Amino acid sequence: QVQLVESGGGSVQSGGSLRLSCAVSGDTCTNLYMAWFRQAPGKEREGLVSIDRDSFRLYAGAVQGRFTISRDNAKNTLYLQMNSLKPEDTAMYYCAADLIAWRLLPNYKDWGQGTQVTVSS
Repeated sequence: QVQLVESGGGSVQSGGSLRLSCAVSGDTCTNLYMAWFRQAPGKEREGLVSIDRDSFRLYAGAVQGRFTISRDNAKNTLYLQMNSLKPEDTAMYYCAADLIAWRLLPNYKDWGQGTQVTVSS
């Protein structure tokens, strides 16, 4: 059973940066297809970026050039570096994992509990 624990959310002003972490247990990052999603109140869950076992990365247009996904294999942790944050980035952010390459589709088997990001103007 894979367990995912996000951290690093908070409140920042527009233009600021945050780095989210997702600690993985029950399997290794390199054995999993993983992704970051977000969900704002009243909106559907949105896929932001995914990373495959071979490190192929797929970014959604809304975050391309501002967000960067990475992983630390030694710490078995996934990261999301978020720069140039905008008020519309305000949402609950989730990491997800599976043995299937769902990429930006919200069909992953395992999810974290989420971490809140709030961006003020």
